Amino acid sequence: MLEIKNLTKEYEAGVQALDNVSFSVEQGEFLAVIGLSGSGKSTLLRCINRLVEPTEGQIIWNGVDVTSANQSELRLIRRKIGMVFQHFNLVERSQVITNVLSGRLGYINPALSLINRFPESDTEAALKQLERVEITDQAYKRADELSGGQQQRVGIARAMVQEPEMILADEPVASLDPVLAHSIMQYLEKINQEDGVTVLCSLHFLDLVHRYADRAIALNEGKLMFDGSPQAIDDEKFKEIYGKEAERVG
Repeated sequence: MLEIKNLTKEYEAGVQALDNVSFSVEQGEFLAVIGLSGSGKSTLLRCINRLVEPTEGQIIWNGVDVTSANQSELRLIRRKIGMVFQHFNLVERSQVITNVLSGRLGYINPALSLINRFPESDTEAALKQLERVEITDQAYKRADELSGGQQQRVGIARAMVQEPEMILADEPVASLDPVLAHSIMQYLEKINQEDGVTVLCSLHFLDLVHRYADRAIALNEGKLMFDGSPQAIDDEKFKEIYGKEAERVG
């Protein structure tokens, strides 16, 4: 279980990205995080695994206070939290299999990681995850030879090879067309349903939220505006979240 308690993040020049945000997520839930660009979605996800350091508040995951963890403890916590990025975050000149294996870096000797030496069992696990996202035939190509949709599948395989208990997906389909967006969301849904992995996924489009999420939270200027079923976002609530001038699609 994940508990976010009074989470606040203030950047330089007094920019308030998160303002006293509190909510909890049950193990195995698929939670959508919605809101306008700049509403705090990415900051929220990156605070959870401390890629961004919170200013105030607590993040409790499985009874462990992530916010007070030292670097050694944080390394162990991050092993079990996969991350999927909007712009894929791959090493483009490296092979696909090498990119996926980077998800095992938290498990091997740091000295071996510098020369990309991984146990055979890790390579087998990486190939298995590439098979799950139907891209095994691309394993030994350079990452930059792949399409955007294929690169995001590599990103999902990299997250899954960590054997995560939770995945943070930061706008994973924002760079993709609608057809590819659904295919990527279906892989995340499959991981959630078959493996019981908790998924927190920031999204723009309500049709994707309605189709894939068990629950949604909404941010506006860093404040929590909504927490509930996606179906409960009526026209009035939509305008609270996105502003009165926003036009609802989906």
